[in-house]
Amino acid sequence: MAQASAQVLPSQKTGRLQKLCRWVGLACVLAGFATVPGVGQEAGVPGLGLVAGQVTDASGTPLANATVRGADGKLLGTTDATGRVSVACPTSCMVVVEAVGFAPRKIAWTAGEQVALRVAGMEQSVSVTAYRTPLGDLESPAITRVLTAVDLHQAAAITLDGQLRLVPGVEAFRGAGALVANPSSQGLSLRGLGSTSASRTLVTQDDVPLNDAFGGWIHWEELPELSIHNVELVRGGASDLYGSSAIGGVVNVIPRHPSSNVFELKSSYGAQGTYEDSALAEGRRGHWGVLTTGGVLGTNGFITLTPASRGTIDQNSNVHAQNGMLLLEHEQGALRMFSRISAMNEARDNGTSLQRNGTRLWRASTGADWSPSSGWANGSSLTFRAYGSSEHYRQTFSTIAVTRNFESLNRFAKTPNDELGAVMHWNKPLAPGLLLVVGADTHDVRANDQEVVIAKTGAISHVNLSVRQRQTGAYAETLWTHGNWTVSGSGRVDWFSNFDGRQWAPVVQTVPNLSERVFNPRLGVSRKLGSHFAVSGSGFRAYRAPSPNELYRSTQVGSLLTLPNGNLESERATGWESGLAMEQRWGTLRASYFWTQVNRPITALTIDAQASPIKLMRENLGQIESRGVSIDAQVRPTRWMTLLGGYQHTNATVTQYSQQSALVGNWIPQVAHNMATAQLRGYKPKIGTLSLQGKMSGRQFDDDANSYLLHGYVKVDAYASREFGKRVEIFSSAENLFDRTIEVGRTPSLTLGTPRVARVGFLLKLGPGGN
Repeated sequence: MAQASAQVLPSQKTGRLQKLCRWVGLACVLAGFATVPGVGQEAGVPGLGLVAGQVTDASGTPLANATVRGADGKLLGTTDATGRVSVACPTSCMVVVEAVGFAPRKIAWTAGEQVALRVAGMEQSVSVTAYRTPLGDLESPAITRVLTAVDLHQAAAITLDGQLRLVPGVEAFRGAGALVANPSSQGLSLRGLGSTSASRTLVTQDDVPLNDAFGGWIHWEELPELSIHNVELVRGGASDLYGSSAIGGVVNVIPRHPSSNVFELKSSYGAQGTYEDSALAEGRRGHWGVLTTGGVLGTNGFITLTPASRGTIDQNSNVHAQNGMLLLEHEQGALRMFSRISAMNEARDNGTSLQRNGTRLWRASTGADWSPSSGWANGSSLTFRAYGSSEHYRQTFSTIAVTRNFESLNRFAKTPNDELGAVMHWNKPLAPGLLLVVGADTHDVRANDQEVVIAKTGAISHVNLSVRQRQTGAYAETLWTHGNWTVSGSGRVDWFSNFDGRQWAPVVQTVPNLSERVFNPRLGVSRKLGSHFAVSGSGFRAYRAPSPNELYRSTQVGSLLTLPNGNLESERATGWESGLAMEQRWGTLRASYFWTQVNRPITALTIDAQASPIKLMRENLGQIESRGVSIDAQVRPTRWMTLLGGYQHTNATVTQYSQQSALVGNWIPQVAHNMATAQLRGYKPKIGTLSLQGKMSGRQFDDDANSYLLHGYVKVDAYASREFGKRVEIFSSAENLFDRTIEVGRTPSLTLGTPRVARVGFLLKLGPGGN
């Protein structure tokens, strides 16, 4: 069996180095490309060139028909449907940028300039994700939060899951963090609904779902850091537009697009051998743009078990990962077309010499955005995406002695799977203040599971599985605004099915077909009270289909073995939220009350606490309920200081389960009833940036029986940086600055979160004007 174990994570250093060299080579080519001056000179005007740039709203959505005027009021240009415009001026000139409904902005216009305008009369953020069209905080009935590239860059955490946890109420299942957590425990929880190996939160990038096609968990190391423009979070059920998995909400990662000739290099290194090196190069010539980015990240990690629980077999949990992405796009008039390909490879040690896993994931997508400014489709927008992925996941499992001084390999699994999908949505103004959105999508997964099972006697058997899962949905939404009122209504029908399933264990068995049709509506209302206040309310239905992993495959974390259940049904959620929003020049405040009830939630129930490993099984529990209040605030007491924070109180419990009435009233596992975050950020050009980030989490339980208590904690992170000119930034960060002990799981031994990790690094930017 030593030979079988050795096959789990084969050496691929040569291949990885070759790929990295290719990335670096392409980056260097584009870096040289970036030094070429912008579009040529305007004929007959010495020193006066056409300097290109783009105008967007606060979320990055291009603004058509925005005007750029010189300091004397002369019209220099008007943006096209992609928000782009070329201005005749020297290398840099002062201009005023204006658009209907947005506050004007005076800036120094330089090559590659991207100007973000804010809604007139207030400094409010604008989100696209909740309604697939730009909508400000005061107009939106949905509860949204936007994390900008600056917010992400100035977070101490190195991975996206840690950066998202700056938002109150965002929590990872078994929250050890993506650098040391078993991938099958990397679910994401919003609105106190918890998660298991699968998230009850949908994660997307540019309309493409990123949740693992087989297990529903999230590969946080997949996205190159420099590829992210910003992240939008929609809290509350959104299955009316997004289908399965959006019970708790949606996390939408909005990628960067090539807008100028730029090269960026970021590198950091710190405690526990934690490192991250990434590069990005983008270029644009005429109608064509290209962006390539990638990097390596990882850590040597630490032993997650408490010292009192460790044995001779325990070793560091860690990850070493590589990622890359290439984007090619063509824009002409109202039409943008693109193709994107990305890859990720990671290898993990999960705490012992025999428990390891690795993932190799390829994604490809192509599509188009069409926003005509004339004709019958004037003012409309059409989006189309087609995508696919191929993943190879492998993992070993072991039986661990009570003393933790001996372990034996009990299972070796390989899980290759492929997915294909397509998304299309179109919005069209029907009348002043009335917008129609219609869309459809389909998602097809072909999953396989190939396992070698090793009995205590040494006997070897094989369990193989092949199954297909398909989800197809269609939806329509109307958005009506009149005066201070915004009303939205939407509905979606989904068809979910599992079919063509076969299992060899060891004889061929036919897996029962599953088929469901669900309808999920949502209704929302928002009422502005003057220019600075608004009240809102919304009600929704949402659902999540069981993943192939939950239906057919066993998973193990530590000494907990969770068995599948081929008879699982989809989760169904009903909920409503009400809120109060305030926007002032000095800051923003949004408070909400939420209530969500989930019927048939898929939960891991303990069936044999004395076995080794301890056995659990996935079951449709009767009902869970989460209700509470959430507060988000952003205050700017001075021009150089910003305070962001929030608090969420959640009462999340089991409310029905006739088979085990003793579970009624228990807390939902891995959900704290009190959570709060705070970030104090200051910036002065002569000093630099200093950011302090704090997170508080109350006590919680790690199991369905509420036998394993996890105590609350307070954690403080820090970040500091200093710019040297326009091209170089030196930064340092410290996660868990005071080295607090953080309990994150019991499997059943107590496991701990990340201790203090300090890093130092630099960010280099090369391009026009140092941007």
